[in-house]
Amino acid sequence: GFALAPTAEEVVTSIVASEYSSYRDLPVNLYQINWKYRDELRPRFGLLRSREFLMKDAYSFHVDVEDLRKTYAAMYEAYERIFARCGLTVRAVEAQAGEIGGDINHEFMAVAPVGEDDFVWCRSCDYAANVEAAVRSALVAPGSSVDASIAAPEAVPTPGMGSISDVAAHLGVPENTLLKSIAFDVGGKLALAVVPGDREVNEFAFKRAVAPLAARLYTDEDFARNPAIPKGFIGPDHSEVSIVVADPSVHGGQGWVIGANRVEEHTRNAVPMRDFRIDVVADLVIVASGDSCARCGGELSVDRGIEVGHVFQLGTKYSTALDATYTDDAGAQHPMVMGCYGVGVSRIVAAVVEEHSDENGITWPEGLAPYDVQLMVLAGKGDAGAGVKDAAERLYRDLQAAGVSVLFDDREASPGVKFADADLLGMPVQIVLGAKGLARGVAERKIRATGERDEIAIDEVVTTLSGR
Repeated sequence: GFALAPTAEEVVTSIVASEYSSYRDLPVNLYQINWKYRDELRPRFGLLRSREFLMKDAYSFHVDVEDLRKTYAAMYEAYERIFARCGLTVRAVEAQAGEIGGDINHEFMAVAPVGEDDFVWCRSCDYAANVEAAVRSALVAPGSSVDASIAAPEAVPTPGMGSISDVAAHLGVPENTLLKSIAFDVGGKLALAVVPGDREVNEFAFKRAVAPLAARLYTDEDFARNPAIPKGFIGPDHSEVSIVVADPSVHGGQGWVIGANRVEEHTRNAVPMRDFRIDVVADLVIVASGDSCARCGGELSVDRGIEVGHVFQLGTKYSTALDATYTDDAGAQHPMVMGCYGVGVSRIVAAVVEEHSDENGITWPEGLAPYDVQLMVLAGKGDAGAGVKDAAERLYRDLQAAGVSVLFDDREASPGVKFADADLLGMPVQIVLGAKGLARGVAERKIRATGERDEIAIDEVVTTLSGR
């Protein structure tokens, strides 16, 4: 049978291990452009998220991290130039490595409202990260200023209250005075991620906080097996909890509403480090617009984007596992240091269409347009029409000879149909030649992206377009 490859790190590493063995052979950078296959659970958005897609992969191998960083920087800059030439507005953002591994990696996000990935960027500096890796500026640590005047904890009934908003409305308090305690299985034991009620837990941030222990979210099956852990009513003071990880915003200067560890019941006036312990303080919330930048203190914004590229510094994860080693000048063997770099070729096309389109169709940027020019002939009947066709065909041949790619619309169709189709297809320049223009020795030019129109002398069309 055949295997459909989602990625090729292992195969390429094995090839390099069999072909290269000396420090003199390195660095080496291998690449391919090929079809990839991934079992997407929800294929959608046409080319943006499909099970089959065209991708460019590159894999580099080095003697040390310093050499890897040089290639990483070169590939990073090359990708930025590629996206710029494609007319894409792209932000390079810090990212989570995920299963592929590596400590340093960046995603290239094409800014688009229809994108399915959120990313965070600072309005005052160059900080940018996807929501999985993004952090805010540090806040007051929990328990650092416990208010001794806060009343003792008080149990309150919350019948039928299945959400933070329900509980807040029932108690007449803001959502940010409640605490969410999200259950995780960490090493087979209950652990909690604790954040204010108006924020969401970043699962990846929690996993970073408890590393190297393995962590996963509690499932409905976990709750069913553990009736003493009531879903929706867990509090950070639960007797079975092994690790409590709290966001820095969970401070001791106020009394919080927490789950009472009993169904349909909560507790008022719970204070961290007085009424429940905190074992680890970590930035746990998903960053939101308006949060402060951890790098400069500026305001953070959240946008949506389409991932069109990703670069990784993988280190020795694959070379160690697959015995890809080199011999140094002293005869000692070392694992090769590896990087990998990917561009979604077919996804770039889809992202460009999302950014460069209007209500009438596509507005292809010059670097990616299927043709440079769409030439339309508006020929009437009789000898005049034949003359227009002949002139248009000569212009078509001359443009091609000058290296200008042309989509020639010589159909027997109305001007309105041709104009609408030209806007829909979206070539950067439209040239229209009709009987009236031919009689005056001019053709009409339209710039598709701006709608700007002017006239060009027919004998200057080739030089004008080939030299633009």
